[in-house]
Amino acid sequence: MNKGKYVFAQIMEFAPFYDFDQCVKRYRGHHYIKSFTCWQQFLSMAFGQLAYRESLRDVVVCLRAQKTKLYHSGFSSLPAKTTLARANEKRDWRIYRDFAQILIQEARRLYLDDTVFNLDLDSTCYVLDATTIELCFSVFQWARYFETKAAVRLHTLMDLKGNIPAFFRITTAKTHEVNMLDIINLEVGAYYVMDRGFLSFERLFKIHTAGSFFVIRAKKNLRIKRLYSNKVDKTTGVRCDQVIISSHRYGLKKYPDKLRRIKYFDKETKRSYVYLTNDFNIEAKTVADLYKNRWQIEIFFKWIKQHLKIKAFWGYSANAVKTQICIAICAYLMVAIIKKKLNIDRNLYEILQILSVSLFDKIPINTLLSEVSIQNLAEHNQEPLFPLGF
Repeated sequence: MNKGKYVFAQIMEFAPFYDFDQCVKRYRGHHYIKSFTCWQQFLSMAFGQLAYRESLRDVVVCLRAQKTKLYHSGFSSLPAKTTLARANEKRDWRIYRDFAQILIQEARRLYLDDTVFNLDLDSTCYVLDATTIELCFSVFQWARYFETKAAVRLHTLMDLKGNIPAFFRITTAKTHEVNMLDIINLEVGAYYVMDRGFLSFERLFKIHTAGSFFVIRAKKNLRIKRLYSNKVDKTTGVRCDQVIISSHRYGLKKYPDKLRRIKYFDKETKRSYVYLTNDFNIEAKTVADLYKNRWQIEIFFKWIKQHLKIKAFWGYSANAVKTQICIAICAYLMVAIIKKKLNIDRNLYEILQILSVSLFDKIPINTLLSEVSIQNLAEHNQEPLFPLGF
């Protein structure tokens, strides 16, 4: 398989060029462009992500060191730092956002029957959350959200089947995460798991009337009226299972229907949690397990920040920052697609470590990822994330 091709070229074969070209045409990405195409920009930035480069200069220097191999790796020319920087500043970042959405669809299709998420639910389960990526205030003043701080916020809707982001949006840090409930397309019968920062009765009722379900952690100052209680098996950790309504006039106006309130004691953390849901049929313990799986998105955010280069940005404009984040997500998705299509029995951390030092080797990628051993992951001072095979 792919005998004689460089590893980087083999990776890029998993990025559908026709779909990428359609994204470029949609936003006129090649308007007034003579030689350095959007695809060349994508290759350069993706190389920087996969090779763990620290800056644009670092990317260009490494590519120049391998200039005899660039043509057969997909590069039509050797990129200059100023050309790459200008492309990041000027070319519409939505090209790479739309391409990431295409890769998301492919990855979700591949992980549809993933067995890692094994709750007995027939419906799709999503986790909605956001993470803040801090920026240097003196450089990124367009992203100001405190007097001396700047940041952007990455909002993500993750499908728990395979931990694949089904939706993402990049905003300034001033945009509250709850606003994403006004944007996402609600899927009938699906579950949406959220932290208490998303507790908005008006938006929760929108989920309810759309025929979807939510599981959300309740706030401590929530004013409720208990209608009746269901029997519970306290050996499972469930302390109470109640049917409630809001006792606050404003809350009752925004959510005029009944809610289910579940209190659960987690033996691992020695803490009690209170959840709200509009599903009255599933087991109370399943509700607690659903919320427990919310931490998969925290692992995703941690993984993205640690292993893909979005902590040190390679451009100063909003367009350059969003371009880099979108291409980082594309790199994540391509590795996830490779893992599933080639049936690689490694987690993504190990796969990226192997690829980062092998991009210009001529070896079939399935042989590389299946047979090469990592002698000591502790040398990188990181424990493997996604320990359940992802």
